[in-house]
Amino acid sequence: MENHLEHPAVALFRKLIAVPAPSSRESDLAAIVRFEIEKTGLVPESDAAGNIFVRLEGSDPHAPLTVIAAHMDEIGMAVKTINPDGTINVESLGGLHPWKIGERPVTLLGDNYPITAILSAGAGHGADSSKPVSWTDFKLITGLNLQQLTDAGIRPGSPAVPVTTERGPFFLGSGSDPLVAAWTFDDRMGVVALLRLLKDIKENNLKPLSPTIIAFTVQEELGGHGIKTLSVKEKPQSIIAVDGCPMPSYAGLALDGKPGIWTRDRLAIYDPRLLAAFENSAKLCRTELQQASFTSTASDASMACSIGAAALCATIGHVRENSHGYEIARLSVFDNVLKVLVNFVQTWRGV
Repeated sequence: MENHLEHPAVALFRKLIAVPAPSSRESDLAAIVRFEIEKTGLVPESDAAGNIFVRLEGSDPHAPLTVIAAHMDEIGMAVKTINPDGTINVESLGGLHPWKIGERPVTLLGDNYPITAILSAGAGHGADSSKPVSWTDFKLITGLNLQQLTDAGIRPGSPAVPVTTERGPFFLGSGSDPLVAAWTFDDRMGVVALLRLLKDIKENNLKPLSPTIIAFTVQEELGGHGIKTLSVKEKPQSIIAVDGCPMPSYAGLALDGKPGIWTRDRLAIYDPRLLAAFENSAKLCRTELQQASFTSTASDASMACSIGAAALCATIGHVRENSHGYEIARLSVFDNVLKVLVNFVQTWRGV
C-alpha cells in the first residue's frame, strides 16, 4: 500500500495545516513559509501588512509585471462577548457556517497564549430540530474564569480554529490516486502549490517570461487586505490567485484530477486571454481545465481587480468538494495544478 503521506504536496500541507492561521493571525504560518522559501535559496520579502513574497526576474524584462498569489489565512470564528461565567459567544470569521463545524474542540488564540475550548450547542434533548442553526446557538466552554481568560489575552475579536489533531489529512479509497480530505485546503494547498513552484524554478533553473512576484497573502477571507496592499504598491498588469475551486451543484465539476479555473465570480469576469493561456498550458501538460462560473464567492485576484489594482485577473486551483468544511480533492489534482503553473510562468508575457 502506498504511503500517500510522503507525497510532496501532502507532506508540506501537513506541516502547514498544523499551524493555526485565522485571518489577522498569520504570522506563525508566515514564518514557516519564509523558512521554506529560504530553503530553496531564494530571498523572501515581506511588507507591513504581513504578506510574504518573492520577486523573480523575467526573461523579457520589458514585459508587464504578473503577481501569482495564494492566501495564508483560514476561516474560523471570533469571540463576540465573554460572559460572567467564563463561557464565550462567538461569530463567524471569514465565512464559516456553524453547521459546517459543529460541536468540536477548538484552539482559541489569545494575545498571550492559546487555550483549548469546546464549541458547544447545549442539550440535544428536547431541542427544536426544525430551527435553522445559527451562531447564537453555540458558545465556547473553556473551564476558565474571567481572570484566567484575561491572563491568556482572550478578548472580543480573539479567533478560534479547529484543533490540529482534527484537521487531517485523511485518505479515502485505495490505489495510487485516492481522494484526500482535510479541514479546509483553503488555502494552504494554494500555498503548497506556490512553494513547490518556487522549488521547481530554483532547482531546474527556470525563468518566468515576464517579471513575476510569487505572493503569500494575508486576510483574503476578510476582503483581500493583503493582496490589495501588495498590488496597489507593485502595480501588476495581471494577478492570478491559486485557490480551490468549489463544487456547487450547478457547476458540473468532478473530482477527477483535472484542475479548475474560474470564469467569473461575484466581483469580476475573468480575463479570456488569461483563461486561454492557462488552457494552452494545461494542454501542453497533458491535462485539461474544468471551467466554473461562480456568483457568491471571490478570490484575491478578483478583489484586487475590483479596486482597479490590476487590469487582468484569473483564479486557478484544485477542485474540491465541501468548501469551507472537510474539503475533499483528488490527490493527482495537486500535481496537475503545479504542472500547469510551471508551464504558465514560462509562457505568459502579459498583453
